Amino acid sequence: MTPRRIALAAALVWLVAGAGAAAAHEVRPGYLELTEADAETFAVLWKVPARGDLRLALEARLPERCTELGPRSRIASQAAVTERWRVRCPGGLVGGTIAIDGLTGTLTDVLVRLEARDGSTRIARLTPREPSFVVAARPGRAEVAATYLRLGVEHILGGVDHMLFLLALLLLVRGTRRLVATVTAFTVAHSLTLAAATLGLVHVRQAPVEAVIALSIAFVAAEIVHVAQGRAGLGARRPWLLAFAFGLLHGLGFAGALRQVGLPEQAIPLALLFFNLGVELGQLLFLAFALPFAALGRRAAEHWPSLSARVPAYGIGSVAACWTLQRIAACF
Repeated sequence: MTPRRIALAAALVWLVAGAGAAAAHEVRPGYLELTEADAETFAVLWKVPARGDLRLALEARLPERCTELGPRSRIASQAAVTERWRVRCPGGLVGGTIAIDGLTGTLTDVLVRLEARDGSTRIARLTPREPSFVVAARPGRAEVAATYLRLGVEHILGGVDHMLFLLALLLLVRGTRRLVATVTAFTVAHSLTLAAATLGLVHVRQAPVEAVIALSIAFVAAEIVHVAQGRAGLGARRPWLLAFAFGLLHGLGFAGALRQVGLPEQAIPLALLFFNLGVELGQLLFLAFALPFAALGRRAAEHWPSLSARVPAYGIGSVAACWTLQRIAACF
């Protein structure tokens, strides 16, 4: 087993462990949306992660001058509890503090989206370390860039399926030049579809896209096994073509996440650019993570049996096959 394969097998263990930790601890983000109906009235959507009857003890706290207009509606599902209501805030939200009570005792974040009547959007991410923020009159360009850069990084590092696809490509591709060409092709492809879908030039249902993304991971895992058996297919011979084709699909997946957040009307190109840069930064962070394992693997390579070269591929393929079936079921 080559040093690279040892390193990436260790990275696979890390990813699986991270997925297990996500299942053991509630880390899904909450979501708070305030939509301006008029100068002083807002529609509120508050979505709290849940698992069955267990709901995270989080409460949205709006500026003190805001008062609720009528009762709240409440819908509970297996994954979240969603509440809707309307509030009146004399003078609007600008200068007021929005906070999430109980957030400091959790492992999750809360995404806050403020939508004005003119279509402009402001985004903030509240964390256990920063559970509140003061609403500014209009976010500056630096604030928009920093917010969407962080969202891009968090999306790629929190998206185990995208990470697993990248890991599978690294297992498949041999040689530095081929690896650079493959990663570049993946980057170009997902950047194209991310921009096209986010700007409304392409319209695709998200559920089928997620299913095909999972299938793409299983396909690359199968290619790894074929190479180990001496039957290299087109994906192994021309990995940049494979990366480009599936990168188009992954870009649609990135766009789905970005659509949920929204883009600020006054700075759409800037927000889109920095979200994409955040995705690329997240990929580079993952690649940097694998390098120390590669150094360790150089010493241990001769002690690994040849059959172990297929173990990471079987692990990746099994997880991807499970995701594919789950996501196909979610399409109906």
